[in-house]
Amino acid sequence: MINKIEINDKRFELTTGAGSDAIHKDPQYSYAVTQLTEDGKTGTGLAFTLGEGNHLVCEAASFYAEKLKGQNIENLMADFGQTFRTLSNEQQFRWLGPHKGVVHLGLASVTNACYDLWAKKRGVPLWKLLIDLSPEEIVNTLDLSYLEDVLTREEAIDLLQGEADAKKTREKITAIGYPGYDTSVGWFNYDDEKVRENCKKAIDSGFTAMKLKVGSLDPQRDIRRANIVREVAGDNIKVMLDANQQWTLPQAISICNELKKMNPYWIEEPTHPDDVLAHKTLAEEIAPIKLALGEHVPNRIIFKNYLQAGCTGFAQVDAVRVGGVSEFITISLMCKKFGVPVVPHVGDMGQLHQHLVLFNHIAMGHNALFLEHIPHLKQHFVNPINIQNGVYITPQEPGSSCDLK
Repeated sequence: MINKIEINDKRFELTTGAGSDAIHKDPQYSYAVTQLTEDGKTGTGLAFTLGEGNHLVCEAASFYAEKLKGQNIENLMADFGQTFRTLSNEQQFRWLGPHKGVVHLGLASVTNACYDLWAKKRGVPLWKLLIDLSPEEIVNTLDLSYLEDVLTREEAIDLLQGEADAKKTREKITAIGYPGYDTSVGWFNYDDEKVRENCKKAIDSGFTAMKLKVGSLDPQRDIRRANIVREVAGDNIKVMLDANQQWTLPQAISICNELKKMNPYWIEEPTHPDDVLAHKTLAEEIAPIKLALGEHVPNRIIFKNYLQAGCTGFAQVDAVRVGGVSEFITISLMCKKFGVPVVPHVGDMGQLHQHLVLFNHIAMGHNALFLEHIPHLKQHFVNPINIQNGVYITPQEPGSSCDLK
């Protein structure tokens, strides 16, 4: 049974300019870390913040984790969907959300620790544990409440069952690795020359897709920098643009129509993440260019609304921002039903998500498009992600690769 709980506030300084965007000029990459121990095995779970307030997430994680003390991890995960529902709807903490903000981040940290401990107890990487579970066992770990109008339990099981025959074929990806894309070529505070230099380095490192931060007060700066990336990358490299919520809808319509000229693969977080209808309007205005969103969409219900609105080109659900692995899988199932690709934001630096995208592809049939790569905390992990020639090499160690040194 789980007999030891530890919560830690971990914060890491970044090199000059790294991690910067139009909104977050000087982030401090931080984790609220939950550790759950059973029979000498310790599961580690992360929630991601940018520094201030990380201690509040730790307090929320401690509140949830204490409720798991004395439970056996196998019994807990056999019906984790009910546990998730109970914890996320705890009457007093629910008022602070519901299902968003500090309390939901705290639940994410605890949830992710449960999945890591489960995989370690079984002695397998998380991706392997997940793909070997039956559809019923997967769905038992999910909370599908408030989704009944678009995804019932029976539909979720049927969707997974319908993909089962092709799992063995798709499992071949574990031998060749999962494609990555480089987010670090164009942080907001980098000057033009550094952006140009980083683009060349990314191509030399084997990446076939890269992302630039936009959202400048002067739109001409964004246009100039986007064209620099396109010039260096050429026409065969995918280039994504990320505004990190900086624009109002009228601004977004104006600037996105200018940026269309350099043929971006997507435009990410163009405006306020709660404004579903603004995204719908913008998607219609700038078609066929697609929108990517989800980094700041906090839960499955708002993702459902985005999918229903038909404006989500790419869903960037992040398991260290929503309620953890359980809610990530729930949202991935909805996206599969709606035909929307899942390309996660990686607040965990890709450690956990390298497992989840393999599950998405192998067990759910999502296309293996690519996974964001951000290297800035790599040295702090016990088993850091391994990128070779622009590809994530499949992790083999038991667990979810989230143990910190």
